Amino acid sequence: MTAVLEPRTAATAGAALDVAPDTGAHVVRLDQLPEAPRNPLPYRQRLAAVKSYHTGTEKLRDAGGPVTRIVLAPRWLMAPIVLATSPQAIRDVLAVRDGTVDKMSPVFAELRALLGENLVNLPHDRWLPRRRTIQPAFTKQRIAQLGGHATAAAASVVRGWRDGDEVDLGAQARTLTMRALGQSVFGIDLEERAEQIEEHLHTAMTYAVRRALRPVRPPAWLPTAGRRRAQRASAALRALADDILQQCRAHPEREAPLVQALIAATDPVTGRRLTDREICDELIIFLFAGHDTVATTLTHALWQLGRHPQIQQRVAEEVGQLGARPLTGQDLGALNYTAQVVKETLRLCPPAPTGTRTATRDLNVGGYRVPAGTTLAFGRMAVQRDPALWDDPLVFDPDRFAPGRAAGRDRWQYLPFGGGPRSCIGDHFAMMEATLALATLIREVDIESLEESFPLAVHFTLVADGPIPARIRRRR
Repeated sequence: MTAVLEPRTAATAGAALDVAPDTGAHVVRLDQLPEAPRNPLPYRQRLAAVKSYHTGTEKLRDAGGPVTRIVLAPRWLMAPIVLATSPQAIRDVLAVRDGTVDKMSPVFAELRALLGENLVNLPHDRWLPRRRTIQPAFTKQRIAQLGGHATAAAASVVRGWRDGDEVDLGAQARTLTMRALGQSVFGIDLEERAEQIEEHLHTAMTYAVRRALRPVRPPAWLPTAGRRRAQRASAALRALADDILQQCRAHPEREAPLVQALIAATDPVTGRRLTDREICDELIIFLFAGHDTVATTLTHALWQLGRHPQIQQRVAEEVGQLGARPLTGQDLGALNYTAQVVKETLRLCPPAPTGTRTATRDLNVGGYRVPAGTTLAFGRMAVQRDPALWDDPLVFDPDRFAPGRAAGRDRWQYLPFGGGPRSCIGDHFAMMEATLALATLIREVDIESLEESFPLAVHFTLVADGPIPARIRRRR
């Protein structure tokens, strides 16, 4: 997990000099750099690519290069977007530690207004003490203690599968992650409310993203039908978070590790505790990130195993070495190949295919000068599927992540959890949950995928666009 560092001060004193984020060394004068080349796609194609931001980044890169400037409206109406799809350019965006590349883009402003301020959307100055406060709740040791919940949830799902059943992998994965999340994080059964929670999250996230991508947006005070729906969804999520928090305060003996950790958390510098509203803001985003993203990863991993029997058999043999007992976080060291399957899944289908920031000073991004005020976008999916960086990039091959295979690979060409100081705080939890759940399922059943394609849709993160059917065969 990336350590949180205090802001660098001397490096930002002069905008004329660029600073290499990894070394702090002066490299080149910004005023000597060219502006990022304007993307040559026709306007309608440009706009469609921006809106379809999972596959759209590859189209924009193919047309305009690894650093390309996308103009959708006059600057006074909408800031230009500079898209980074090379490891160097993505490093230049994500590795900055002093807040001069910040989460000030329209999508984060919309999310703050609708769902509150949390680790995902806070600007740097307010994010730093929040991350400092919450970080101890996500140590590897704490996360390992939650592994049993992921295993129990997977075991309860697989017990409901009969030999010869046809199931929707997406629906089953969502059930599994909701069960695991409820017990391991919140200490309550969320399953009865799962459909409503998913609907509220989808409504709120979709509204925020769509509004952020419009060059002309109606005033925030205008009560449009879409805004009213989003506000109702937000209110329902906030009520759920507050109910969880108050129950945990009333019953401190209840097993709700994350909630109790947030209640007890203090900023090691100031000694300040989180307010109830701040805790609820974090619970809402953990509810989203802990459910949607892991469910998509599990769905895609199971679908890929169902298309590659030899890979599936290797997973079954690996977990079979551990016997029939329930798996725990202590077993992760013996599930290396299963973890490779998860990593390869995250390469091909990163739940967050793109990310955005805002440049608050002039920057060097991939050898181009980017003026302050520009929206910076980086394409995770584009760089993780780039044929210039990966052999046969669309082939599902977990051995890419075998020990020793990463030698010579650029750290910034694989970043499913982001990179730099604002990488995902829950990366270890997500990897553990997906690995243990996958191993638990494949130990019991053989999966045969019934479709050759995996349709994707983007709400805020990637999700399966419709059912993902598979046939189940019991192994014993």
